[in-house]
Formats: sequence, C-alpha cells, structure tokens
Amino acid sequence: MTAGRESTEPVIATAGVVGARSPAAAPQAGVANLANALTVARLAMVPIFAALLLGARDNQAGWRLAATCVFVVASLTDRVDGAVARRRGTVTDFGKIADPIADKALIGAALISLSLIDDLPWWVTVVVLVREIGVTALRFWVIRRGVLAASRGGKVKTLVQAVAIGLYLLPLTGPLASVRAYLMTVAVIITLITGVDYVARAVRLRRATSGRR
Repeated sequence: MTAGRESTEPVIATAGVVGARSPAAAPQAGVANLANALTVARLAMVPIFAALLLGARDNQAGWRLAATCVFVVASLTDRVDGAVARRRGTVTDFGKIADPIADKALIGAALISLSLIDDLPWWVTVVVLVREIGVTALRFWVIRRGVLAASRGGKVKTLVQAVAIGLYLLPLTGPLASVRAYLMTVAVIITLITGVDYVARAVRLRRATSGRR
C-alpha cells in the first residue's frame, strides 16, 4: 500500500526517515486535492465495511460478499491516492499522516469485526492492533522533527494483511480456509518485525534532530 507518499519537496533525510524541511523548502501543495480526498473517502468507508461484516454474524454469504467488495474498493483507493499525489505533485504532510491512519483504521475494523463474529482469534487482533497503534504513536512522537514514512517492509506487511483479511472475509471452507490461516500467521510475523524497525527509525530520527532544536 502507499502509506508513505514520497515528498517532492527538499527535505533533510536521516536514518531512513523524512526529516525536517530545510528553511528554503518550497511551499507544499494545498490539503484540498484528489489524493487526500481519496484518503478521506477510505476513512468514510470503514464504518460501512464494519457494519456489513457484522451483519454476517450468522455466516450469511451475501453480507460477506458485500463487505468484501467495500474492503477491496477501500484498499484500491490506497493504491491510487499515493500514485495520484506523486503524479500531480500534491504530496502533503496531511496525506503522509492521514494515509497510514486510514490504512490502520480499515485493517483494525476488519480484524475486530472478524474476531467479534468468531472467525479470527482475538490474540491475532490484539497483537496487530497493538503494533499499529504503537507505530501511529511513534509518528506523532517525532512529528515535530520529521515524518516517519512507511518502509518497504511496512508496505509488504500491509499488502499481506490485506490479502489475508480478504480471504477471511470470503465464505471459504476446506483447504482455502487453511491457506488463509497460514497467510495470517505470516502477516503477524511481518507485523512484529516491521514494528521493531519503526521503533529503531523513530529513535534515530529523535537523536539525529535533537541538536537542531
């Protein structure tokens, strides 16, 4: 997914993160643009998706398919908004922060809803959500010093999570049900590894910029 949109502005890069802007940096594009509108639309789809999935508590295929469609559309907007922002030169700090938050809201709603309808063990939901909330907190912890952009590992993690969740959303049985369980296990492992990486990057950013304040 496109959680870390690359900025077209001159920035000070430090330890794999986007650092504070230089004094001569050009003004950013306005917040009101198509890429950010897609991000906000993805956030708006989260409660709709959750309501549809919870309606499948009795394993009703129609509700599940409807929830899957909304999940897929929301996931696609994440692929599109970053590409639009880079192509049009409308990358903003709002987008860098709101985009990963929208991703986490969608993933979190999916995991919690799946656990509520007894399709996914609660321990999986808790582990993933603790990591996602922790990374979001890290972003706000360093926000005055720079933007903690998504790493390649983070993007892979989000993709694997989305595919695994998509399989859980569908009314699958037999071997495919086993495949989604293995895939979710892989997603949890990647989630934990990348979480440690984000902590290290946040600490490096704080240390690298501490002398400039």
